[in-house]
Amino acid sequence: MLLEVKGLSVSYDKASVLSDVSFSMEEGESVALVGPNGAGKTSVLRAISGLVRWDKEALRSSSAGRITLAGSVTFAGERIDRLQAHDIVKRGLIHCPERRRPFREMTVSENLLAGAHLVKDGRQQRRNLEKVHELFPVLKARGRQIAGTLSGGEQQMLAIGRALMLQPRLLCIDEPSNGLAPGVKRDVFERVAAIAGSGVTVLLVEQDVAAAFELARRAYVLSHGRVVAAGTCAELMEQESIRKTYLGL
Repeated sequence: MLLEVKGLSVSYDKASVLSDVSFSMEEGESVALVGPNGAGKTSVLRAISGLVRWDKEALRSSSAGRITLAGSVTFAGERIDRLQAHDIVKRGLIHCPERRRPFREMTVSENLLAGAHLVKDGRQQRRNLEKVHELFPVLKARGRQIAGTLSGGEQQMLAIGRALMLQPRLLCIDEPSNGLAPGVKRDVFERVAAIAGSGVTVLLVEQDVAAAFELARRAYVLSHGRVVAAGTCAELMEQESIRKTYLGL
C-alpha cells in the first residue's frame, strides 16, 4: 500500500471540515476524489501533504481560531502526519494545488528549475526537465516567457510540470480543469493520463466527474466532509442515487 489515510478529521475553529475520512491507494494507481463544492476534497489534499499543520498544540486545541486534526496518514509504510510539508515532499508525495500559482515574475524555465530545488544532482535536474519538455512541448517553446503572461491552460501545464520536476512517487492534483476552456481541458487531462501511464501514482481532485472517471480506475465520493461512496468508477456510475445526488450526472 503506497498511501493509507485512516480516520482523517479536520476542524477549523469549531466547524468540522472532514470527519473520519479513510481511503487507500496502491502504487501505480490513479484514484479520484469527487463530490460537490465544499465537500472537503481540497482539505484532504492539504492535510495529507502537510499544508495543514499536525502539531501537538493544534491537536489539543478546540478554541476559536485553531485547527484541530485527528487520524493518521501513512505513505510508503511510514507515518507522515507529523512531518513538515517539505519533509513530505522529500519522500515523493507532491501536491499540485488549485489555481496554478506560478511564480508570476519569473520565466517558465525559472519556474521549472525552482520546482527542482530538492533535486541536488544537476544531471538529474536536466533529465527531469527533458521529461517535462517532452510531455509539455509548449513549456519548452515558452521557456523565456514570463510565467504571469501565460494563458490559463499553459499555467496549469506549468504547475504540473513544476511538480514533476520533483520526481513524484505520488502526485496529488487539485482541480486541474478549473477555469479552462473545453479543448484546453482535454489537452491537460491527456497529459495527466500520460503521467499516470508512465507509472506515477495519481490522486486527482476534480469537479468534472466524467473527465475524472475517464482517467481514474477507482474513486471516493465525498459529501459534507465524509466519504459517502467508494468503488471502481464503473461501479459508481451504475448507482443512480450516487450519480444524481453526489455527482451531478
